[in-house]
Order: sequence, then C-alpha cells, then structure tokens
Amino acid sequence: MTTPGPRTDAEVPGYLSRLGIPGLADIHVHFMPDAVLNKVWDYFDHADTNYGTPWPITYRLPEDERIEQLRTLGVRYIPSLNYAHKPGMATWLNEWNREFAGRVDGAVHSATFYPEPGAAACVRQAMDAGARLWKVHVSVSAFTPEDPLLDDVWPLIDEAGTPVVIHAGSGPLAGEFTGPEPVRRLLERHPRLPLVIAHLGMPEYNAFADLSQQYERVHLDTTMVATDFTERLAPLPDGYVDRLGSLSDKVVLGTDFPNIPYAYAHQIEALARLDLGDEWMRKALWHNGHRLMGA
Repeated sequence: MTTPGPRTDAEVPGYLSRLGIPGLADIHVHFMPDAVLNKVWDYFDHADTNYGTPWPITYRLPEDERIEQLRTLGVRYIPSLNYAHKPGMATWLNEWNREFAGRVDGAVHSATFYPEPGAAACVRQAMDAGARLWKVHVSVSAFTPEDPLLDDVWPLIDEAGTPVVIHAGSGPLAGEFTGPEPVRRLLERHPRLPLVIAHLGMPEYNAFADLSQQYERVHLDTTMVATDFTERLAPLPDGYVDRLGSLSDKVVLGTDFPNIPYAYAHQIEALARLDLGDEWMRKALWHNGHRLMGA
C-alpha cells in the first residue's frame, strides 16, 4: 500500500504524519553565496537555450525565507551543497559553508573540492572544521573523478566515511566526463567510497543502479526523478521502478531545492506515484538520509 503523496506544499506535514516519520532528510538542497546563486539562477533563466525548455525557479526567495520554507515543509537537515567549478574556488566556498553551518539550526556542514594542487589539504581543512557532506558536479565543473590531482583526496573521504553527493550522470546535459564508467573505475580503486549518485544518475539510470547494487556504500538520490518535468526529458526506463523497489536501503530523498521548476511537494508526490509502498517511502524520505546525514 502507498499513501497518496501531497499535492501542495501545505499538505506535506500532514502526509509525513500519516507515514509516521518525524520529517524529511533531503540530501540535495542548495544554499550558496548570493553572487554564486544569482549566477545559477541566471543560467536557469536562459533554460530555453540551455535545455530547450523553460526552467522557472519556484523558490526565488531571500535566504531566510528559503530556510523557513524548508522548516515549514518538515525538512530536518539543511545541506548547502556548494561546488567548485574552477581552481581556487573550493577554499572560499568551504569557508562560506562553515559559516552557514554555524548560524543555521539543522544545517549539514557541507564542503566541496576541485582537482588542483593542494586539493587534499583543502579537504583535510574542511574535515577538521567539521564537514560531513561533500558535493562535486562532474558536468558543471568539467573534471573527471579519476583526475590524478584527486588521488590523495579519495582515500581521505574513504577513511572518514563522509558521503559525497556526485552529479555524474549525463542528464540533463552531458559533459566530457559524465557517465557511469569513470565512477565505476573510481570505485574499482576505492570500493568503500560513500558516493551518493545525484538524480539517480539520469539518464544512465540502470548503470548507476548496478553500481549501487555492487558497492555497499553507494546510494542514489531522487533529485527531480519521476516528476512530470523530468519524465519529459529523461523518463525512467521500463522495469526500473522494480529495481528501485529492491534498492529500498539505498535510495535517498533529493530535490534540488530551491532551483526547481515546480512545488517541492511534487517531488514527494512523484515518488509516491511509483507505488513502491509506504515503507519504501519512509526509508527514502527519512531513514536513509537520516543515516547518512545524522550527526
């Protein structure tokens, strides 16, 4: 049995109560310095050119209002998930992340890294400051996870066991280094890396599901998947929903808030429409993310 999902944001708290979970553990939420976020929003404002479809930002609000929106929805963990896309950027983003985590109740101290000299020292510094969640974006940042400049980074993360939300799939836009094969080769070298594959790895859904089945610490986040918007761009393949059902301990809620072209509730509604059962929803919406992000 699957309880029908919420149709509006106002219905989300009641839905969570009916499921019997204390809130949402959303591992894919973005908070960024204003200058960076404005550039991201400007990019989506030109989505007709970049993606061939409009991409209105539903939650184009001041930071304090975005935080309050998440709390009203029942989001208990608030990552920042900044990512560096050029040399020298990771250090100052990580300092902003540290400051954000220090002033926002419920924040998950996030950090990023980039393949550049001193990358391992940057990661150690962020770890020492309390970072417990990482974000890298293979497409936007245009680097391969196999870059030799990261050779000293991955063992640090492996040992610490702090999850890395990695956008490595080729959707919504392919990049030079996107796709499952670089991630597969990385995991062959570091089989215990705690990777969280953003967007379920769209559109290479099955290949990334294979990695999640093969490697104990590889998870999949649901960001934008199964929504009406994404089903037009990268629909779930035949038989894939059954695979998700068998991966109930590996699927983690992600949304891409605030940079989504629909209401937050629609992500939850879309997952409920998969009809995988209330226990699957409880794990995806709360238990799995709580396990990964809980202090």
